[in-house]
Amino acid sequence: MAPAPPLLLKLRADLKTAMKAKDTNRLNVLRVLLSEIANASKTSTPIKNNIQLLSLLRKRAVASKAAASEFGAASREDLKAKEDAQVSILEEYAGGVETTGTDEIRQSVNAVVEAIKEEGEKLDIGTLLKRVVGPGGVLDGKPVERAEVARIAKEVLEAERS
Repeated sequence: MAPAPPLLLKLRADLKTAMKAKDTNRLNVLRVLLSEIANASKTSTPIKNNIQLLSLLRKRAVASKAAASEFGAASREDLKAKEDAQVSILEEYAGGVETTGTDEIRQSVNAVVEAIKEEGEKLDIGTLLKRVVGPGGVLDGKPVERAEVARIAKEVLEAERS
């Protein structure tokens, strides 16, 4: 069995710390996150690394921001403050995950575009992404968010076409 991602270990340790400190906001956020991670482990796509955990953290943060704006519109400042506190906790954990920088991603995408051109293959987003993040790709195994790679790849392709 693969070792647990470092961020997951930190979340579990922080859960105990939050219990001892009686920090209810942090405790609630950590319980929800650990519950979602446990539920994901029972599906076909369990959370195995920090990048997948980062994706979950960002998804929860977006949901909490949406809830906070709804509570603000309904003049429920107490619930809005609670959601805002949860967002700050989620962003604190998300900020602790190291990912590959956009400059390195852009360099890798540009290098793959040049290689595809030299080989005379058709340059499309699918081929480009397979060569960048697919098995054996330039960024395969590196801590990189696929959504960020896809966004940069689209930008590079648009620049190539114009």
